Amino acid sequence: MSGKSRVLVVGGTGYLGKRIVAASLAQGHQTYVIQRPEIGLDIEKLQLLLSFKRQGAVLLPASFSDFQSLVDAVKRVDVVISAISGVHFRSHSLLVQLKLIEAIKVAGNIKRFFPSEYGIDPARMGNALEPGRETFDQKMAVRKAIEEAKIPFTYVSANCFAGYFAGNLSQMQTLIPPTHQVTLYGDGNVKVIYVDEDDVASYIVKAVDDPRTLNKTLYIRPPHNILTQTELIGKWEKLFGKQLQKNTISAEDFLATMKDLDSAQQAGLGHFYHIFFEGCLTNFEIGEGGEEASQLYPEVNYTRMDDYLKIFL
Repeated sequence: MSGKSRVLVVGGTGYLGKRIVAASLAQGHQTYVIQRPEIGLDIEKLQLLLSFKRQGAVLLPASFSDFQSLVDAVKRVDVVISAISGVHFRSHSLLVQLKLIEAIKVAGNIKRFFPSEYGIDPARMGNALEPGRETFDQKMAVRKAIEEAKIPFTYVSANCFAGYFAGNLSQMQTLIPPTHQVTLYGDGNVKVIYVDEDDVASYIVKAVDDPRTLNKTLYIRPPHNILTQTELIGKWEKLFGKQLQKNTISAEDFLATMKDLDSAQQAGLGHFYHIFFEGCLTNFEIGEGGEEASQLYPEVNYTRMDDYLKIFL
């Protein structure tokens, strides 16, 4: 463990956070996890925290309603990774992240901060549809606060989590693969990037002490997982041994389905539109301010979607 940074995970009991904690421990970092008093009687989160403790993590009592407790927690570590839940990243999550940034600024000792992003790069989404654009605007507000405070950072663009986008063949309203018919967005030939969530966590922790990712965006683009929706469906059909009926929906009809939905649902569909119709994940080259994770860390044996889909058989 000598020479490795001490890592604090905020939101360590969440969907991605628990994977980041596991990756940090596996890669030999002294790992700290915030234990909020608000956990109350949530037995599953409590047991998860205790399992981290048994594996060697240090639980730090702290609360966003007690600013000094946040500062004290931050002072114990070198790197802070935020995995605060951001399902559509509403204003509460924004305020929490801004408070965490303020605590990091006051503590004055952090050599790297990873804010909670992990999806589409918000810097490329200035023209996103409303109300989904709010998600990206708020993430950019977090970035602005980080950079104004001169906090060293790494932003992570992890693209599409496999649990939400691959296992269901990118269908909405289900998380398991269809067995009879499937909907294609447009012609189904827009390139999308699917990444196993455990691999996302591994890449994040790999970047913790890497000077190549300092003050840059880390794009997670495993080359074998850059697939069209049609290619993803084809992998499932080969495994499943059956051709699915293909239904298509045009961009215009897809957008028309949004009008009767609530704001959160409209935001989610807007993101789907940008991914599957516009190709926002793959329609650009990584420039000077970014690095690609699978190139930096070829030792990570990332999960290919062929293998990912086998669990559903």
